[in-house]
Amino acid sequence: MKNALFSTLILLCFIGGYSCKTTNNGSVTPTPPVVAVDTVGKFKNPILPVGPDPWVAQRDGFYYVMHTTGNSIRIYKTRTMSRLSSVQPVTVWTPPATGSNSRNIWAPELHSVNGKWYIYYTADDGVDRNHRMFVLENTSADPTTGTWAERGQLNLPDNKWAIDGTLLNLNNQLYFAWSGWDNDLGGAQYIYMTRLINPYTVATGTRVRVSSPDYSWEKQGFGVNEGPEFLVNGGKVFLIYSASYCATDLYALGQLSADTTSNLLNAVSWVKSPTPVFGPYASGGTYGVGHNGFFKSVSGTENWIIYHANPAPGQGCADFRSIRMQPFTFKADGSPDFGAPDPATTYLKRPAGE
Repeated sequence: MKNALFSTLILLCFIGGYSCKTTNNGSVTPTPPVVAVDTVGKFKNPILPVGPDPWVAQRDGFYYVMHTTGNSIRIYKTRTMSRLSSVQPVTVWTPPATGSNSRNIWAPELHSVNGKWYIYYTADDGVDRNHRMFVLENTSADPTTGTWAERGQLNLPDNKWAIDGTLLNLNNQLYFAWSGWDNDLGGAQYIYMTRLINPYTVATGTRVRVSSPDYSWEKQGFGVNEGPEFLVNGGKVFLIYSASYCATDLYALGQLSADTTSNLLNAVSWVKSPTPVFGPYASGGTYGVGHNGFFKSVSGTENWIIYHANPAPGQGCADFRSIRMQPFTFKADGSPDFGAPDPATTYLKRPAGE
């Protein structure tokens, strides 16, 4: 009878999909089956294994994605952000052999203004203190085609070290924000703003400092505010920036907010969140979260944040940084609710419409 019961249990384990464990006394204990993860219509981060300082622009159903390469500017053109790794990038610009924009090409951003495309990028001549912002222009409808004309250096007020520039077109006025030094000697990084009269010409005036590394979470490694990115929702404009030194795992996103009707070139118009709004890290291969951008799903119904992170702790500012993305919502007061960074082990639903 005992043998018959043993055989029956084995048979049940086999036909029921259960695994069975035999104890020391010879009895058989069924264990629950392993449930397969539903991956249909889903993806896992990262969407690109190497991609520091990601940026994405949209037009006519296409996404145009960029990131720091150091020695060129490339654009990935795709209809499906979640399948970005299957896209071959197009190199649209390579630097000259020598000169002020010949080395260390960082954080390119693609913007559309009055039917033309503009790329803002950071470069130097091989000496870090000489980093400045530069502009390219293209009249083609597709930025991966046509000719990119050099518009030269964007002559920001005070002509100091400048990186990570970004553009805001609000109320028919162009604003430019970037990360810079107070002097020519390095040290802390601040967020500055100015006004443009066209995409490659700065209006007269001085640069306005709108953010300083004030809190301890902005001073890990040393005081850093960089990678500013604008996000407009309702009557508010938000400036999401990266805080602390990128070589630390405590790199995270901070937030400034102002009314869209306020004077954005008045520092008192901006209110800083006292705590990070995203990051600094999550378990499961997401460390040093930072340098973000935003986009809409193909359907136009979802908001997504794109950012970089390292797959392991202690990997710093190198090419271990990969591109991640996840959806976000807005709170009742209109501010973005990014939640927490998703672990790289988590399956996410693809953007609506993909």
